[in-house]
Amino acid sequence: MYTDSEGIILRQIKAAGGRRMILLFSRKYGKISAGSSISEKGRSKAALAMRPFTFGRYELFKNRDSYNINSGEVIKSFYRIGEDVDKYMCASYVLEYTDKILADEQPMPRMLDLLIEFFDLLSVRQKRYETLVSAYQIKALALLGNAPELGSCVICGSKEELSAFSVKDGGAVCESCRKKMQADSNVSLIFNANFGTIGILKYFLNNSLKSLERIGLEEDAQALVRNILKSYGEYHLDIAALKSESFFNNQK
Repeated sequence: MYTDSEGIILRQIKAAGGRRMILLFSRKYGKISAGSSISEKGRSKAALAMRPFTFGRYELFKNRDSYNINSGEVIKSFYRIGEDVDKYMCASYVLEYTDKILADEQPMPRMLDLLIEFFDLLSVRQKRYETLVSAYQIKALALLGNAPELGSCVICGSKEELSAFSVKDGGAVCESCRKKMQADSNVSLIFNANFGTIGILKYFLNNSLKSLERIGLEEDAQALVRNILKSYGEYHLDIAALKSESFFNNQK
């Protein structure tokens, strides 16, 4: 069966005979693996659509067990991302993260729209790119139904003095419960909510990526947010260390 779908290529792997295995995040079919003989090298419409950070429309041949990409055309190219090493690494990290959290062949059009919006904003952003990455992560968690509880204490339900974040319990913890938890030496993965961290995460969760256009976290606040989201993803979604994650460790 011949069909087509909009999508973004998450990953390419070279295969025998000049072919490639493509991991495509498609609007119709979700994350799919597809074979293709099209290389991103060249000036044809199909070649341009195979390049990194491109939102394209792809013609697919679908049979019972597999997909093949026969051709493609560019809907929008975020070529500016590739001109900046820091942007490139942030975008690569987000693609890898998206790959890890998506189930195979489960359509998630809202997640695809979020990814396109991320690319749109990253391509024109001038600094503090990681703020946008963190916002994407927590909004992606929400689309999966795995967002942390940030409006009240996950232990007692209090909305006052939310002073910590418990990864295992899945969200904010009030000051009273924090003290009780810290008295238990067996409790781990508790982060003190310095720098207004709970408020930052709530803002990311409840507002569009577009609203962050002029917002960038200071280094200490960003590092804490990054560590919380990393630990949260590892614990609740079993996301191990990503290959592109070393970039953040090398940032000054």
